[in-house]
Amino acid sequence: MNKKYLLAPGPVQVPSEVLLEMAKPIIHHRTEEFEHTIARVQELLQELFQTKGPVLTFASSGTGAMEAAIVNLHSQKESVLVVRNGKFSERLGAIAEAYGLDVQYIDIPYGDAVEPKAIQERLTADVNIKSVLIEYSETSTGTMNNIEEISKIVKKTDALLIVDAITALGVVSVPCEEWGIDAVIGGSQKSLMLPPGLSFLWCSKRAWARSEKSNLPKFYFNIQEELKALKKNTTAWTPAISLINGLKVALEMMQEYGWNNLYEKNRKLALAVQAGIKALGLEIFSRNSSISVCAVQVPTGVDGVLLVKKMKDEYGVTIAGGQGELKGNIFRVGTLGYIDRTDILVFFGTLEAVLKELGYLFQPGSGINAAQKVMY
Repeated sequence: MNKKYLLAPGPVQVPSEVLLEMAKPIIHHRTEEFEHTIARVQELLQELFQTKGPVLTFASSGTGAMEAAIVNLHSQKESVLVVRNGKFSERLGAIAEAYGLDVQYIDIPYGDAVEPKAIQERLTADVNIKSVLIEYSETSTGTMNNIEEISKIVKKTDALLIVDAITALGVVSVPCEEWGIDAVIGGSQKSLMLPPGLSFLWCSKRAWARSEKSNLPKFYFNIQEELKALKKNTTAWTPAISLINGLKVALEMMQEYGWNNLYEKNRKLALAVQAGIKALGLEIFSRNSSISVCAVQVPTGVDGVLLVKKMKDEYGVTIAGGQGELKGNIFRVGTLGYIDRTDILVFFGTLEAVLKELGYLFQPGSGINAAQKVMY
């Protein structure tokens, strides 16, 4: 019988304080008690998103907030530009296509970040593009795009910048208003230390104005209806009550730890993982590695699917494999949410044991020692 360690890039470990809060007897959502919870959660979400504007919460996975951003900020047959460099950016494009938008793509090789200049060139060439859709942190490849620089470009145009920050919020600083982003998407099962089931959407004033003219079909994900409800500290539809109660506790834990302290912790853990991977002679897959997830190239002669399976089944350590064409070619370890230095030591101890079993040659202890030098 193994202890279980969840070190995937989502879902993540959930603190006992959050689990205990969610285990309390459920209350009715149309009560003064829950209105106070909604109000407190809104204050904390505004700190996380670094905004004074409303942050909407949906009872859905992160894909729900993706869809909400697309259907509320566009009208029929409008042109949108999608930066496609992984499975989740592909999903943004697929949603836009499903609603009949004219979707144009900038295709970037998996593992590469987009050059901001490429976006500038496309927006200059086609002034009819209504929005740019992009991943901040492409979880499937462990790649971060330079959203700060991209924001400077897009905000000079009439296009909106819509950013999926599901594995960036709470991992790195995302100053939505300061940078001039127009819509930011979040999810509960990443840095927010919750189970899946909540998604978040923040919109700029430009985006809210666009939403008033949108004529794409929408019902559950109608942000105008959600905004009306939020002004009364409630929700348009039945909320995920227990998850929101847990969210309050999780956000208060993050606030107490200190937002900047949190970002620094995440940065150091990410650098520790990268250092350990390199010391083992392994190659990091991304050329612009994310702070939230490190994607690692499986070495020649090693079965990547078996590596992930052995770590979970024999040692109780769950990481993630590759998706789609990357299945068996990479493995991914999360450095976000409720994770600390001990988790990194467990990861490298297990990884080294499994790599040895699978016949990979390396200097024993090299990975864990390199990680320790960064962390301590």
